[in-house]
Amino acid sequence: MRHFATSIFLACVFIGAMSMFSGSKTWPDEPQWLTWNELPPVPDELGFAGPYAGVHNDALIIAGGANFAKPVWQNEKQWHDEIFVLVKNRLGNDRDDYKWKDGGKLAKPIAYGAAVSTDDGVVCIGGSDSTGTYDEVFLLQWDGEKITVAEYPPLPKPCAHGAATLSGNTIYFAGGQQDASLESAISNFWSLDLSQRGNASEFRWKELPPCPGPSRAFNLTVAQHNGYHDCVYVISGRRQVGETVDFLKDVWEYTPATQQWRQRNETPWCVMAGTGIGFGQSHIFVLGGADGSLFFKGDELKDDHPGFIKQSLAYHTITDTWVEAGATTANHVTTIAVKWDGSIIVPSGEIRPRVRSPQVYRVTPTNTDRDFGAVNYLVLFSYLLGMVGVGVYFTNKNKNTNDFFRGGQTIPWWAAGCSIFATMLSSLTFTGIPSKSFAQDWVYSIGNFMIPVVAVLAVFVVMPFYRRIDATSAYEYLEKRFSPGVRLFGSASFTLFHVFRMAVVMSLTGLALAVATPLTPAQSVLLMGVLSITYCTMGGIEAVIWTDTIQTVVLLGGGLLAMILLVSGVDGGIGGFATTAADAKKFQIANFHWDATSAQIALWVIILGSIAQNVSSYSADQAVVQRYMTTATQELAARSIWTNAVLTIPATLLFFGIGTALFAFYRSHPEKLDPTITTDQIFPLFIAREMPIGIAGLIVAAVFAAAQSTVSTSMNSTATTIVTDFMRPLNLCKSDHGYLNAARFWTLALGVLGTLLGLVFVNPDIKSLFDTFIMVIGLFMGVLGGLFVLGALSRRANATGAMLGAIVGAGVMFWLWKFTAFNGYLYTASGITSCVVVGFASSLAFGKPSNDLTGLTIYTLHRK
Repeated sequence: MRHFATSIFLACVFIGAMSMFSGSKTWPDEPQWLTWNELPPVPDELGFAGPYAGVHNDALIIAGGANFAKPVWQNEKQWHDEIFVLVKNRLGNDRDDYKWKDGGKLAKPIAYGAAVSTDDGVVCIGGSDSTGTYDEVFLLQWDGEKITVAEYPPLPKPCAHGAATLSGNTIYFAGGQQDASLESAISNFWSLDLSQRGNASEFRWKELPPCPGPSRAFNLTVAQHNGYHDCVYVISGRRQVGETVDFLKDVWEYTPATQQWRQRNETPWCVMAGTGIGFGQSHIFVLGGADGSLFFKGDELKDDHPGFIKQSLAYHTITDTWVEAGATTANHVTTIAVKWDGSIIVPSGEIRPRVRSPQVYRVTPTNTDRDFGAVNYLVLFSYLLGMVGVGVYFTNKNKNTNDFFRGGQTIPWWAAGCSIFATMLSSLTFTGIPSKSFAQDWVYSIGNFMIPVVAVLAVFVVMPFYRRIDATSAYEYLEKRFSPGVRLFGSASFTLFHVFRMAVVMSLTGLALAVATPLTPAQSVLLMGVLSITYCTMGGIEAVIWTDTIQTVVLLGGGLLAMILLVSGVDGGIGGFATTAADAKKFQIANFHWDATSAQIALWVIILGSIAQNVSSYSADQAVVQRYMTTATQELAARSIWTNAVLTIPATLLFFGIGTALFAFYRSHPEKLDPTITTDQIFPLFIAREMPIGIAGLIVAAVFAAAQSTVSTSMNSTATTIVTDFMRPLNLCKSDHGYLNAARFWTLALGVLGTLLGLVFVNPDIKSLFDTFIMVIGLFMGVLGGLFVLGALSRRANATGAMLGAIVGAGVMFWLWKFTAFNGYLYTASGITSCVVVGFASSLAFGKPSNDLTGLTIYTLHRK
């Protein structure tokens, strides 16, 4: 079998290597970022500057604004109070029919305020007219037929020419001026918490620490995530001091979670009065703005004014880089960009001094069509067919359930160790970990470094328990230690956990492969699910372990190739990589604080949480415990655990390093980023666009390997628990062959269920599937680990106490998840602690256990 595994890997490498000389990538060096299309123009031939704009109830609302009647240089500015509503009718085939409707009028003509779209309506903030500036705030709501207006709390002071954004449930407003003079520009930063609506004392604007930069008006205020937190960005603007007008290019980032400001890289040119909006998970688009180059020549040029610079910009919050995002069809300043149906709407606005445009544009970020190529497909499907071949090879070797569940206890220790490694890490290794270190740093690596620590416990305490009772299911221990009811509870919890685990792993990989291949996320999930079901159902645990071993080689080999290519692509090579990452503090490995809710996770949370998770996994996770029983002796089982522990260290360094190298690469080449992807897709983006043909196919095969090793393990181990813990005690089959057929049936059924859930879980709005996975582990594994710890460390704990502890532990974890902001890393530790404390305390009230505890606690493990 080991020769077969080596042959598969070498064949894939050979095809990939040969293909490096057989063609080039089809990706363009500079992808087209934006597509511009016209919607029906505003029903006013002049158009407006400074209108309120937003979306509510699937309709675009434009209200107020100002313009000049023609000839524009001979007339005074006029303010407006009209409300226009653009609605659409679905025609099918992705076509819409748009129509403007009359929305009535505002209370008075007004312009140059800010506006934010919310679920309740469009919040209109401040503004001015010919007589002054206002502090009024009101809500525009569209019910499908008419506009209604509701009053909101006024601003702390009158303000116009500022900008606002929505982050979570809070509106943030920055910049502006108090009267018509630029010298009245203010330094302000105000917030309105919409969740407090209805609470008269709290539903009001609050003054926050102002932006540390100069006072400004005509700035942009945009919300976006920066890899750690949801943030607010204050960008550009202008101000006047005496006779001097400053055209600002500075950028400031405010983090609501920490209430801290920090300066970021400035814009390439001033974009005052421009339209800015966050898009995707980490990009900000600036779709226009005045650079100030002709600011003092408007009266001189008049109708010969060329208009504002027609060039868009894109800012990436993680790499802190600006790039040109392509020429714009038009440059509308003093208007508000809004999101509508996955696109950005730029409604009306000013195109040169005194001249407005009624045009409304729909701007859609685009990505380049993928051409995976025949060679890449050959490499990928050679690997996938090889995995199925493993299943076919072992089909006839499974004569009974001992073969199907434990491989006849003939598995080499190094293969079992590779299988544990692939099961524990590979589900996140190739996508989740690199994306996490790309967006953040190395703080989460501490969690993996705790695996060798817990391996000591696994070798000298946990594994001997299971070898002594000759367990097929980990939960047989719970029956011998407590009762059949506790065993069934543990087995059912494990089954639920692994069904969800399969779903999360496949959805993560599906999202990743949607960038690296022409496959959609759903197609990738189906392909993974069907293939894993096929070889796992046929070949049992031997097929799973040997495919895991192959996948470990592909995983580490592919990762090493990727690391080499990444570093070689960074400006300055290895030195540039190290300098760029160090300057951005990407090698940071610990946060020293005591906040258990912070997105920048504390060192103590990582250590406590990861130890608890690994204790649960190595003591109570059937997927791991099952490997303890596949080797011939206890000594060989110990070697397999140490093999996994040793492999963890280089794998952690490699894949956190890949994430850091991705950061350095895209900081060097921000034009190669794609605003339409999620952060979890950043490594597959590099695979698809930067790797040579053939090698890309090999790395995609490794991505499949990362998921399939976990998915196939989950299928086999859950089938094992159902047959061993539920069917055998009830004598539902008349022969061992019947149980073997049942095992294959449950492998198939659970694989189908996990795959279907994976299709449901494919959600590009999830900011980090790594965090989601940690949460799923915590919610399910805390109680299982708690039951094992309770049983092993106490001779007094009994079945009733154990069940009470398990129920309370589950309740505590659910409460932490649903009603607190505690980091998911603490769920397992909290579940174990509450289960042990409540279980032991309640056991004292029900007497000592009556069953023989020989070999079932650490005090009686070696009793003769």
